[in-house]
Amino acid sequence: MKLLALDTAANLCSVAILDVETGTILAEISEDIGKGHAERLMAVIGQVTKRANIAIGEIGKIAVSVGPGSFTGVRVGVSTARGFALALKCPVVGISTLEALAYDAAKLIPGNSILSIIDARRGELYAQFFGEDGSALSEPMVTTLPQILEQLTERGPDYVLAGSGAPLVNENLDRPLDAAVKAATGSIEAFARLGAVRIADRESPKPLYLRGLDVKPQQGFVLKRQVTE
Repeated sequence: MKLLALDTAANLCSVAILDVETGTILAEISEDIGKGHAERLMAVIGQVTKRANIAIGEIGKIAVSVGPGSFTGVRVGVSTARGFALALKCPVVGISTLEALAYDAAKLIPGNSILSIIDARRGELYAQFFGEDGSALSEPMVTTLPQILEQLTERGPDYVLAGSGAPLVNENLDRPLDAAVKAATGSIEAFARLGAVRIADRESPKPLYLRGLDVKPQQGFVLKRQVTE
């Protein structure tokens, strides 16, 4: 079975195809485009299927990043994955960026508990604690630096950091922790391999936003309600 993995939750537009039976990544592309995933994603999918020498109809499962990350990017990836799954009549699974970062960290620095930590801006962080075996020790959360430092004090110092929030955490520790990954999302291989073993739910994956929209309505364009007597 061939699995299509998609990640547009952060600055990367990433696509990979995994041969699940052999465990081989047949092709992958990760472009640092910042924004504009909606305009670029379909072209990258076409390039990856061509490199893998398969037709899109051969895809038997889809894995997609559900965030947390960019609101627009996450929405683009999830809606594309759900559309392909409907057209191909195949299962689709959601993998969080925090899970993928933990996977990468465990691969680079094995045998440690992991704190996946992403800089969410506005003084906030997306975070989740994982055990040595990759099991979740907490729910994914939106939190602040002081709160994370307090949790690390309570949990102990034996953690490896993974994510763009790692430098922020280490800057405020007397003894910095190992930072296996400093990116805002995991590798596309992580999404593919986690997706290969994830069992699809009955419901299609939904974005993992964790906090409300950053964009507020422009009040200058709001029409006043007309009062009638």
